[in-house]
Amino acid sequence: MSGSQRRAWSDQTLLLEPLQRRHQQIQHHSRLSSSVEMSTPPPPPPPLRSVFLGVDVGTGSARAGLFDDDGRLLGSASSPIQIWKDGDCIEQSSTDIWLAICTAVKAACSLANISGEEVTSLGFAATCSLVAVDSDGQPVTVSWSGDTRRNIIVWMDHRAVQQAERINSSNSPVLQYCGGAVSPEMQPPKLLWVKENLQESWSMAFRWMDLSDWLSYRATGDDTRSLCTTVCKWTYLGHAHMQQINEKDSRDMEACGWDDDFWEEIGLSDLVDGHHSKIGRSVAFPGHALGSGLTPDAAKELGLVAGTPVGTSLIDAHAGGVGVMESVPVSDSEAKDIDKEAICHRMVLVCGTSTCHMAISQSKLFIPGVWGPFWSAMVPQYWLTEGGQSATGALLDYIIENHVASPHLANRAASRRISIFELLNEILESMKQELGSLFLAALTDDIHVFPDFHGNRSPIADPKSKGMICGLSLDTSEKQLALLYLATVQGIAYGTRHIVEHCNAHGHKINTLLACGGLAKNSLFVQEHADIIGYPIVLPRENESVLLGAAILGAVASKKYSTMREAMKALNSAGQVVYPSNEAKVKKYHDAKYRIFRELYEQHLSHRSIMVEALA
Repeated sequence: MSGSQRRAWSDQTLLLEPLQRRHQQIQHHSRLSSSVEMSTPPPPPPPLRSVFLGVDVGTGSARAGLFDDDGRLLGSASSPIQIWKDGDCIEQSSTDIWLAICTAVKAACSLANISGEEVTSLGFAATCSLVAVDSDGQPVTVSWSGDTRRNIIVWMDHRAVQQAERINSSNSPVLQYCGGAVSPEMQPPKLLWVKENLQESWSMAFRWMDLSDWLSYRATGDDTRSLCTTVCKWTYLGHAHMQQINEKDSRDMEACGWDDDFWEEIGLSDLVDGHHSKIGRSVAFPGHALGSGLTPDAAKELGLVAGTPVGTSLIDAHAGGVGVMESVPVSDSEAKDIDKEAICHRMVLVCGTSTCHMAISQSKLFIPGVWGPFWSAMVPQYWLTEGGQSATGALLDYIIENHVASPHLANRAASRRISIFELLNEILESMKQELGSLFLAALTDDIHVFPDFHGNRSPIADPKSKGMICGLSLDTSEKQLALLYLATVQGIAYGTRHIVEHCNAHGHKINTLLACGGLAKNSLFVQEHADIIGYPIVLPRENESVLLGAAILGAVASKKYSTMREAMKALNSAGQVVYPSNEAKVKKYHDAKYRIFRELYEQHLSHRSIMVEALA
């Protein structure tokens, strides 16, 4: 060993000796204090926080939202999706939608500063659109164009009006569970249309799925369908399972609620083959854990972890119901523990492109022209009544965008970084002051809008109904557009009043409304609904109620909560409560306009009858 090596070794030894002595002292101290340590073990590491991910696919975009275990939104993002419109035919692409979901999920995680490893569960909600795929899971076209990308018939597509009429003439017993008649927006008429018009696509399709079911299948590989989608849109009789299983023991259930006679009678007997393999061999309660969670491929595409629990899906409006129905003020929340029927006195308005009206009951209520009763289609083990207006947000957009003053108004709103609705609300308030109007709603005393521009879903169930505007003039100003906008909002609210009154006349006891969705952020829209219907409207603390409802599905699948109701109570929370005006003159005014609203439909029927007779 050289001298330099010896010096280096010696220096290293000198450095190590103090460290060795220190180590010996620590060991000695450890032996002395071992009895203390045994009696006071170190505290356990803090539990990992729960981060619930909800995905919602609407008509125009895919959205993702992350929530904590208090139901607070941590971050959200959206990504646009493509849509093709050709008359009554409206189509989308499942490939495009999945890519948009992946983009939205990654963006939401980035914005919330949450890694994929932190996401504890996932739930999907989507429009009740119809997806066609082949045996390899590849898209099958449902379009006249033959474009294979276009494998989704969008919920609002009305190509199957004639097929719906023929199905309704069958008088099948299943029809009593959808208000007495299927709508062209439901799946049986659309399926019949494809069989009659696109025979090659009909032969190629291996699975027909509701969009939200397809999303959960794409994520997990599990083809279990939701009681929500199958019961509400496919005529599946969910109550066939009433005595079979309860939610706490939820598992996928062999589909026993299909009425084979119905499918044979309407000309779709081939869907019965293979134990209904094309339309669903097994079903489950919303929130049931699917398969082994996310597949490795889906997890990689979403930026999440393989095996992350995924819950059985919901239609988007129904997810909104789950995300808001327990959002009651604290005093009401305390009362509900005494009155188990309290939740049955509420109706949720999910206000977006269309508006859905969701109410539940412990007993089944048959209401003409209103969908349902659907067992366990939203809240497990409750019967769901579902009203709806096919065009609300879409109608307001149409009214505004087709007015000559719209471009200038839109530019003004953009320059101030506010929505066009906020600007119109300001204009109306200014007009009220200028004209000395008793109250804002009175500005429309000579303009009336019947809002059935896309038919009537509830409670008349007339897809041929048309919209009407009474009181037009040559005025093309922004003020005239503001009046037309206000009258349209009122027309939509009168339609909701008609649905609420009709439901209460047939056994419901609704006295409180809860509103969510994009239109619920419009203060004028909400106040007009409260004044016109005469009930308080509760807004949730979190605006993104549909995303929260989707996230609740995953939270239940992860076993964080044992039931949907338990999860709803934990994660729903009330925000502002909007009360109706207590002024008698406001009520009198709206009662008068509501009378005109009802008369407009009678006039419409009379006009239709006159023209049918003329063309006979």
